[in-house]
Amino acid sequence: MTRRVRRAPPSGFTLLEIVIALAIVGALLTIAFGGLRVALSAWRQGEDRAEVHQHARTLMVVFARSIGSAYPYRIAGEQAPEAVLQFDGYPDRLSFVTRAAPFPLTATIAFTAVRFNLDTGDEPGLVVSERALPNQEVWSKATPVFRDPEVTGLHFRYLRPDADWEERWDGATELGLPAAVQVSLTTTLAGRVAALPPVTITLKTLKPPA
Repeated sequence: MTRRVRRAPPSGFTLLEIVIALAIVGALLTIAFGGLRVALSAWRQGEDRAEVHQHARTLMVVFARSIGSAYPYRIAGEQAPEAVLQFDGYPDRLSFVTRAAPFPLTATIAFTAVRFNLDTGDEPGLVVSERALPNQEVWSKATPVFRDPEVTGLHFRYLRPDADWEERWDGATELGLPAAVQVSLTTTLAGRVAALPPVTITLKTLKPPA
């Protein structure tokens, strides 16, 4: 009698099973990498947003330090021989004298004439100009020491002692400084806009010494 030898079932995976398994693994990898790309994109956006706000906050610290140390400095004007108080404020420009220059000059001096203005010409952005005091032709010869094209919005308001806000302040006419200056700042970096809430800066010395 001839005995039949039973063959063991083939071990391992068939080609079809391998193809199906690879397809499943590929789909899972696609989902995983897609999620990773989304996470990385969100992280980069968060980093960019934080960088824009940090830049705006740093500039606001510069404004607060310099404007908060404004002094009612009197000197003969360029168009008038008599001494006038050097504080001239507009909605988009502020010229004043401070004890804390935003970008200190090489020489150690007590007072610096400073102008903040938003340039809308060929090189738009924030322009900071300075001139050491005492000096002549203070504003016409003030030197730009800093430019920031990322500043796309700048607005000043000036507080009267009676708590009314003004868009204009002429120190020569008012015979003193405003009680406070409110600064609104907008920066744009890589297409991302950061508009900080208005910051009110209190001035310490409003009137020149008698």
